[in-house]
Amino acid sequence: MNTTPTSSRLHIAIFGRRNAGKSSLINALTNQEVALVSDVAGTTTDPVSKAMEILPIGPVVIIDTAGLDDTGELGELRVKKTYEVLNRTDLAILVIDGTIGLSEFEENILKVIRDKNIPVVGVINKKDLSQYSEEDKRKWEEKLKLELIEVSALKKHGIEALKMILIKKAPYDDMELSIVGDLIKPGDFVVLVVPIDKAAPKGRLILPQQQTIRDILDNDAMAIVTKEYELKETLQNIGKKPSLVITDSQAFLKVSADTPKDIPLTSFSILFARYKGDLEELIRGVKAIKKLKPGDKVLIAEGCTHHRQSDDIGKVKIPRWIRQIVGGDIQFDWSSGITFPDNLEEYSLIVHCGACMLNRREMMYRISYAKSKNVPIVNYGVLIAYVQGLMPRAIEMFPLAKMIYEEE
Repeated sequence: MNTTPTSSRLHIAIFGRRNAGKSSLINALTNQEVALVSDVAGTTTDPVSKAMEILPIGPVVIIDTAGLDDTGELGELRVKKTYEVLNRTDLAILVIDGTIGLSEFEENILKVIRDKNIPVVGVINKKDLSQYSEEDKRKWEEKLKLELIEVSALKKHGIEALKMILIKKAPYDDMELSIVGDLIKPGDFVVLVVPIDKAAPKGRLILPQQQTIRDILDNDAMAIVTKEYELKETLQNIGKKPSLVITDSQAFLKVSADTPKDIPLTSFSILFARYKGDLEELIRGVKAIKKLKPGDKVLIAEGCTHHRQSDDIGKVKIPRWIRQIVGGDIQFDWSSGITFPDNLEEYSLIVHCGACMLNRREMMYRISYAKSKNVPIVNYGVLIAYVQGLMPRAIEMFPLAKMIYEEE
């Protein structure tokens, strides 16, 4: 549980007014002093996250947010960050301060939550300090069309009942998605090509590689890991034709040359385009590259921040490839971390990383947001396969994506 990556955990976010007891609630749910608690309104400024496990849901991240009624210039920024949390929220908890009652703030955030199709659990906090009646509670439930669970976060009353409702409301569909499990059978060999160069983290594999190995093992197949320069020898000596070869995108050309045509080949990034997002939409996005013109703006977006190498994929290689295709200068902007720019309409294309540090809901939001602005979006791996002329082979096992790519 402790080593489950944040991006693979169910994200549960707590919303409500300042001083509604959201921080006390996250402390009660985690049974730890995770969030700073104070009688002063606005104590929580930036979202606070805590990883834990709620059985039978499994590993989750609980996120405490700033109050929706925060005021002033800084307050508006905090509220904006609170609303941004919704883009990665799988399950929302709406907290009403029982000493104050229902207000427009709870009604407004509930509308946004429902507009995003996020399941929501309603909570009345401070039950021990409140004087509302059962009739008041019934009216609030009718107005919100939402069952409200009564708790005292401070005294930890009603917390177990709340956990039961969270288990009931938790979405499980996305958690059943597989990286590669539906492409292989028990007993299959899967060869993973993992370059070890100066960009590779010292002493470990990167997260998508780790997760793919685990998914292969979970599906009773065998993972064989090799470097690109040992691939040919590996294939000659394993004694059984692998059902699939998966490569790091940046070794695509060499791996394609050394992998016989009768062995399916794809990349970690293309698998994660499907696992974390919408492969078909990203295939549509890559076709927009040939429509770029000199002077167009392209956004390169990454879900995390990292130290950039001299030949960094997002800062150096992708801009170079796109300029070569366009035959003229392109203006590039970069974004990183959990914040996604609001001004997407300025761009002719978005090139996104593989999203290994984002959960599926956040990546799907980004794809949907780009689509709503009529801006094509593609991820690194799909773009690399395209510029290296390997797209048909890399998506051969995904019929719908292949059909979209072959459409004029």
